[in-house]
Amino acid sequence: MRTELFDFELPDERIALEPARPRDAARLLVVHPGEPLQDRSVRNLPDYFRSGDALVVNDTRVIAAALEGTRRRGDGPTANIAVTLIKRVDDHRWRAFARPAKRLHAGDRIQFGQASAGSACLAGSLDATVTLKADAGEIELAFDFSGAVLDEAIAAVGAMPLPPYIALKRGTRSSDAGDYQTIFAARDGAVAAPTASLHFTNDLKSAIMARGVSLHTVTLHVGAGTFLPVKADDTQDHRMHSEWGEVSQATAAALNDVHARGGRIFAAGTTTLRILETASGSDGVVRAFSGDTAIFITPGYAFRTVDALLTNFHLPRSTLFMLVSAFAGLAVMRRAYAHAIAERYRFYSYGDASLLFRAASAADASDVCCAIHAK
Repeated sequence: MRTELFDFELPDERIALEPARPRDAARLLVVHPGEPLQDRSVRNLPDYFRSGDALVVNDTRVIAAALEGTRRRGDGPTANIAVTLIKRVDDHRWRAFARPAKRLHAGDRIQFGQASAGSACLAGSLDATVTLKADAGEIELAFDFSGAVLDEAIAAVGAMPLPPYIALKRGTRSSDAGDYQTIFAARDGAVAAPTASLHFTNDLKSAIMARGVSLHTVTLHVGAGTFLPVKADDTQDHRMHSEWGEVSQATAAALNDVHARGGRIFAAGTTTLRILETASGSDGVVRAFSGDTAIFITPGYAFRTVDALLTNFHLPRSTLFMLVSAFAGLAVMRRAYAHAIAERYRFYSYGDASLLFRAASAADASDVCCAIHAK
């Protein structure tokens, strides 16, 4: 598909730099294909559940993946380098985005910020070697520490990796450490938050469960590449970054039972949806899964498991806008986003939310010739 089909004009002032307070005070646009749009509040979310439905959330936890360091190359000049970790390769290596990447070559050493006293990083800094330089600012780093010791060192010298459209405009604040973490966060590994779940409070969760809704967790360690705009002219030429995820046998069995009993599955966020669809077969059965996924969903994809999706408002030309267009229909989502912009909804990670109900069929969700690319 032509990437330009997923482009739209977004005024800069519609990008949220602060979260709603309290979290569930955010606005909610309800999108049900074939029905009028509904302007509601996230606090109204329980109204859309029925007894027997299931809510699935991503329990990943954002790590301190933003690192500031100094490049050292023998006796040559030093250079300041900013790194955002993307994905763990093994016990001591990470893939990362570097700025400015043009100052780096394979073999360079980078010394990251001072560690706190008494931490595992006893040398007072965290050092790494650039082992690979790829395209688009991506590098691979081999750290001098490994395993749990490396995790402790990264936590000591790193910072919360806010999206650049927030961090570059107002910088990182101490409040972001809590604001950019969901109430479901339990498993370290994400370098970006599963932002739909940022709207949940314990009271909202309790109100949904009081409707007879079951709550289930999956894991997808979100990588920064998920949110990047697609630069290729055609979606088939776009390469997705892989991310590690897991669906337990217990969760798979519970969700299959929900569908067998006539209940619906609500996914909190596109990350939850993508790991569920990865774990599901063409027969609609969810199976236990553990491993990498690079699923890329565009209009034409026949959804196997998820019936409704809670998600924020996404970037133009992004894989996430393509995903929601596949879910509810490209024409439907273009109208919904035009409405959201006109009605001054807040976009992106700290912005408002939408509740999307799945189009009746893949054909209904597609207004043009379309495709899916998945791994």
